[in-house]
Amino acid sequence: MSSPSYYQRHIFFCLNQRENENACAQHGAQEAFDHCKQRVKAEKLAGKGGVRVNKAGCLDRCAGGPVAVVYPEAVWYSFVDKADIDEIVESHLKNGQVVERLVLDDSIGR
Repeated sequence: MSSPSYYQRHIFFCLNQRENENACAQHGAQEAFDHCKQRVKAEKLAGKGGVRVNKAGCLDRCAGGPVAVVYPEAVWYSFVDKADIDEIVESHLKNGQVVERLVLDDSIGR
């Protein structure tokens, strides 16, 4: 008997740091992660059947950084500020609607 996933969605934030090379950590990734975690808790989305906010190492999409990816949909986002994170939480994590304006183009890699 199969059961539904423990979490409905995961969002992974790249928090990678590199010396002498561009990386998400230099573009506010930790602050975005912290803000997302706070918002998910405030919206009561955290926990079983809800949303898990995770840290990640390099996701190999540095050129679009900072980046985050939401699973199970595998939607990659690039964000600039807390307002972008708020929109991802409200639209995608809470209501299942992709924030098209923040989707990272598939051609952007490292």
